[in-house]
Amino acid sequence: MSDERFQKAEVAAWIGIGGNIGLTVLKGVVGVMAGSRSLLADAVHSASDTAGSFASLRSLKAPGTPVDHGRSYGRDKAESIAAILIAVIMTIISVEISMNAVKDMVSGVRKAPESYALIAVIASLVCKEVMFRYNYWVGKKLGSRDLVTGTWEHRSGVYSSIMALAGVGGALIGEKMGWGFMYYLDPAAAVAVTLLIVKNSYGVITDALQKTMDRALHQEDARDMIDAVQGVKGVISVEDLRAREHGHYVIVELRISVNPRISVLEGNEIARSVKYQLMKKFIHLSDVTIHVFPYDSGYPYKHSIDAAANDSAQMLH
Repeated sequence: MSDERFQKAEVAAWIGIGGNIGLTVLKGVVGVMAGSRSLLADAVHSASDTAGSFASLRSLKAPGTPVDHGRSYGRDKAESIAAILIAVIMTIISVEISMNAVKDMVSGVRKAPESYALIAVIASLVCKEVMFRYNYWVGKKLGSRDLVTGTWEHRSGVYSSIMALAGVGGALIGEKMGWGFMYYLDPAAAVAVTLLIVKNSYGVITDALQKTMDRALHQEDARDMIDAVQGVKGVISVEDLRAREHGHYVIVELRISVNPRISVLEGNEIARSVKYQLMKKFIHLSDVTIHVFPYDSGYPYKHSIDAAANDSAQMLH
């Protein structure tokens, strides 16, 4: 992604963040003042979308950004833990709202929310749909997979507002028609939104747990990668290959042996060819780090090497 395209994707992500923050505050304040349980639950959902928008922003990578594997692992795990905490907090708050809504239904709902709650719900629904379509359009135009994926993941925000609209609108219709039983639609919608939040939180937690646990690849998968590397011209042998699953992606680190009489430039070109071949053949790879060593004819076909024993190793990111 070029600098200009990255900046546009970043702007779109910030628009999503700002919009969700504004909707959270609007629906929270109006929900309390208007006495609408469903609007309060919808505000919690927008708050969780705000956290998700930050995650989408962090997933965007500026061109030329160096990869620091140690920091990347630690940062990703810290972000995963933060995502779990936010998901748990949002779930607790929404469940509390839902419990109060159930208490209202048990004790009897005697009035509908204030009419201006309906305006807030409609405004939320329109804003959500506009943000979804804008971010999706920008993501497709710029070819940003992260932005498009994040946009679809937050699609449930529209469904949440639709539920709140049904609750508030139904209760207000009941007030106009003198049908008291329709007052229950507002707290019932709050319970429905809570279920949606719990479902989304479960998905966030399971995804975050997968990202915190780096798992070694299956032996057959590693063998396919070794075969691909050995097929690259200039590679004499693959000394070591370590591949770790990190969420939905795979990070590979390998050591290859090349002719000790070639130049450093030629060694780097071979490493670049290896990286290109792996990234092209295995689309689930997110990064490949290659260490280049001179081939030692005294120990042919060896499968491991002590990196500390040879200070002349080169690294290519």
